[in-house]
Amino acid sequence: MPSPELPTSRAGLIGLLGSIAALGAVAGDIYLPSMPEIAADLGTSRAWVQNTVVATLAGGALGQLVMGPLADRYGRRSPVLAGVALHVAASIGIVFTPSVGVLIALRVLQGVGNASAQVVAMAMVRDLYSGYRAAKLLSQLMLVIGVAPLLAPTLGAALAGLGSWRHTFVFLAVFGVGLALLIYLRVPDTRPEAVRARATGLGQAFRAYWVLLRDHRFMGYALIPGFAMSAMMAWVISSPFLVRVRYGQSSGAFALIFALCGVFMVAGAQANAALVHRFRPRRLLMTMLPVELGLAVAGFVFSFVAWGGLWAMVAGVAALLFVNGFVPGNASALALTRHGEAAGAASALIGCVQSGCSTAVMALLAAVGDTQRDMTAVQSGVLTLALVIVLAGGISRRRRLDSAQISD
Repeated sequence: MPSPELPTSRAGLIGLLGSIAALGAVAGDIYLPSMPEIAADLGTSRAWVQNTVVATLAGGALGQLVMGPLADRYGRRSPVLAGVALHVAASIGIVFTPSVGVLIALRVLQGVGNASAQVVAMAMVRDLYSGYRAAKLLSQLMLVIGVAPLLAPTLGAALAGLGSWRHTFVFLAVFGVGLALLIYLRVPDTRPEAVRARATGLGQAFRAYWVLLRDHRFMGYALIPGFAMSAMMAWVISSPFLVRVRYGQSSGAFALIFALCGVFMVAGAQANAALVHRFRPRRLLMTMLPVELGLAVAGFVFSFVAWGGLWAMVAGVAALLFVNGFVPGNASALALTRHGEAAGAASALIGCVQSGCSTAVMALLAAVGDTQRDMTAVQSGVLTLALVIVLAGGISRRRRLDSAQISD
């Protein structure tokens, strides 16, 4: 069989990488409409069911730290195929899970497997592009990745309607098998020759983390996508109980509202892709992050007066997610620009930070509550931390150096 080749068109490449990177989003969001039913079926509480989402992110954080060096050492294909196989095995196990404890354990394993897809997709972007071209491709990938959380809850509600929430995990197993076949047929090892030549022992690959952790500017850029993702995930974990329990909406209505908010997030990412060739990624980042913080604070203030009910909350979330679409792609591209020689480890560390921040935020919300005030307070807090990093962490300095690095 001939060696696999990437699609020659940009649209084909975006479709391929987006399909790979979307695995985690599909697995994370497809069962959100069924969370109240899962709690009833397994005889557990809201908080424990929410912790199944936390478990996936925790597994993803761990998995990315492992998969990054493996992708640099052994190439892009083998680690992602192994990760997708783990995703399939965990999905099958969840179909037969007897308790929420087993469900959480299997979701951790599923998160570890899903991590390989995100790491490899981001590493391949850095293999192929740098600078504003990488930022543009990452933003365009959001169109494909963003479709996953738009459609996944609707599909999950339909599958659960067949008789049980467990049908959603049957679908995830089948989806994983199809994705593995796609990767096997179309994904080559895109590592640059210099990276292949340096590939020695696995220990050396893991030591790349030490270099990355000592680069304060890289870590500054890596933390910003984590805080931005945390603001989004605060909505993800709170939304099923806010929309379905507090406002009394059906699972179908929840899926529609979730999709509507997701449209705005995708639109923001595409607006960023259109603007990034005219305005440097750092400038867009420093402009839009304060706007997103302002929207989060406004949502927190409005939560005290309860003005507008459900649709006022949805409008605020949609606006915040639109602006959020400008943040992760630009910050990730700026971070990856600095370490093309270790793109796998760099992508993994960025993803680990994202998952780690989101895990902490979602665990906090699961513990303290799921009100609109709780959600917007957490969003305001994490976005304040992101802005502090931008203003005080030196990211806006040394502009000549950054201009040279991202002008590719």
